[in-house]
Amino acid sequence: MLNIKKIFLPVDFPNASLRLIHQAATLAHHFRSEIVMLHVVTAQSHVAGVPQRSSELANWDMLAEIIRRGQKNRDQALESELNGLTIHRIFASGDPAQAIVETAQQEKVDLIMMPSRGYTFNQFLLGSVTAKVLQVTECPIWTGPHVEDSPAQKFGIRNVLCAVDLNSHNRKSVFWAAQMAAEFGAGLTLAHVTAGVESWGPGGSYVNPRWKRELVSNASQHIAELQQAMGIKAEVFIGSGDTPKVLSQAVKETKADLLVNGCYPYGGNLRTHGYAIIRAVPIPILSV
Repeated sequence: MLNIKKIFLPVDFPNASLRLIHQAATLAHHFRSEIVMLHVVTAQSHVAGVPQRSSELANWDMLAEIIRRGQKNRDQALESELNGLTIHRIFASGDPAQAIVETAQQEKVDLIMMPSRGYTFNQFLLGSVTAKVLQVTECPIWTGPHVEDSPAQKFGIRNVLCAVDLNSHNRKSVFWAAQMAAEFGAGLTLAHVTAGVESWGPGGSYVNPRWKRELVSNASQHIAELQQAMGIKAEVFIGSGDTPKVLSQAVKETKADLLVNGCYPYGGNLRTHGYAIIRAVPIPILSV
């Protein structure tokens, strides 16, 4: 059973991802979690109105300012969704990635939630701050979709897709996916992407049917054994070729709201394609 007591939410002020804050609020209400909200103060955020003096910063209500800016963006639901939640606000300075990792360790958080792109934390968050945090922390990280933020629609988890490699780390990612599905009464699909099954020759390319059957059969057997060992039941999706593209197709076919990606600790196909998957898949990704 998942026990998410603390959700860590680094905020890129003034460009806070309202979509991600809604998602954090949904999880916090469900799991009765405390939200630890961090802003790493930069020159850009001072320009946007964050006080420079520590005495003024201590009394500055960042959350109220985020809600006010959200209302300007026609997001009237944000305040009501945050109502009743315990939200602890922290300010830090210095390197954003280092501050995020250190604060997450100090606060002993159970889940980190970060946007996959931003402005204040360097020009693009993915490939800089989020990428650095993904590399050095073992805490599960929830990243928002790599799309422009907009007034958020109500977030819900109705279908969970879990990407699996054929290795021993599958159990952790499948556990998280199965528990998320159980918590929200959602459908669960396990997805595996095999190597490409195209052969090139005179006149172009063609699919090698024998090779495809062997790869699919091997993956199907492995996933069946995994389900039996873990005592779960899930739908199965097996595709071949480019991992990010195939997982994007799986998201569409399964109508998934959340992708759980087993990309730790080291190596593996999903680890190699981790950032490309975050860029390609248009839904939140939970990397465990």
